[in-house]
Amino acid sequence: MSSLSSRILEHASALPEAAPLCPGALLHLGNRAAVDQALSRLARSGQLMRICQGVYMRPVETRFGPCAPSVEKAIASLSSLWGEAIVPCGGAAANALGLTAQNPVRSVYLTSGPSRRLRFDALTVQLRHAPRWQMVAPHRPAGDAVRALAWLGPREVETGLEAIMPKLSAEDFGELAAARAVLPIWIAELLSALIAHG
Repeated sequence: MSSLSSRILEHASALPEAAPLCPGALLHLGNRAAVDQALSRLARSGQLMRICQGVYMRPVETRFGPCAPSVEKAIASLSSLWGEAIVPCGGAAANALGLTAQNPVRSVYLTSGPSRRLRFDALTVQLRHAPRWQMVAPHRPAGDAVRALAWLGPREVETGLEAIMPKLSAEDFGELAAARAVLPIWIAELLSALIAHG
């Protein structure tokens, strides 16, 4: 193993689980071409994982051998790295809120950034660009409610909202109501009616 690869691995081992390794952040260890080559070699040998173009992560050592880092931790790290909101898709939000018993077959997240595909060993995670209104209140119950309603669609929104309301605190409902200006009319009208009727 080249000394550059050794230094990259040493640097990676000091980072927390799911911390992204990007060539641009490793230029203190060598020039760009050499860093790119070393990262590719480390990924081919299984010592690093190539998550997507230009982003690598260190596998987690378990008693069963190396495995992919936690997807949730990786998503949080990538959200911070790219400066994008990344949240579970509407189907996952609807499932979490008890609106459906179906678990999404694919692992899909919504993002304010471009659509991408991430690879964690055999698991592929899709990041899908979503409209701004679906990204309101990331990681908050009000935002989960919006994404669940978006997944249900206009025909089921009224039933969905009735099922969601008991699960929201007054603060969460206030946050949901405050988002009406950016929500589609078929959600905003129902929220306005609820507010009007107390």
